Amino acid sequence: MHPDIKTYNDRQTKEDREICVLLASTIDRGLPAAESKVWHAHPVWFLDGNPIVGYSKQKAGLRLMFWSGAGFEEEALNLVGKKFKDASICYNSPEAVDTRALKRWLQKSKSIQWDYKNIVKRKGWLERLTL
Repeated sequence: MHPDIKTYNDRQTKEDREICVLLASTIDRGLPAAESKVWHAHPVWFLDGNPIVGYSKQKAGLRLMFWSGAGFEEEALNLVGKKFKDASICYNSPEAVDTRALKRWLQKSKSIQWDYKNIVKRKGWLERLTL
């Protein structure tokens, strides 16, 4: 686990820390080629410089977000906006984390990606990556 992500996790409440450790370890195993770091104050995993998945503490709970999750067609993932292709789910206990679903989403995240890496260069326009 990246040291900055460990520090982020250690700063959470006991229950949230347990969720964070479970998410981070599952993501690390599911995306072994990914670069991970704290980005915009939250743990994020990248493939070829493109943000794939991350989590953050929100009022509703610990939010796990997939940048291209709208394309996963998974009912459990909530679609937030129309402009971006993200989808997320919130957890309030470690027991709520469905690791089978998480592993499936991580597999989908490898092949279903929108090009967030170049969104600024494209002035806010997203393009689907062909992988």
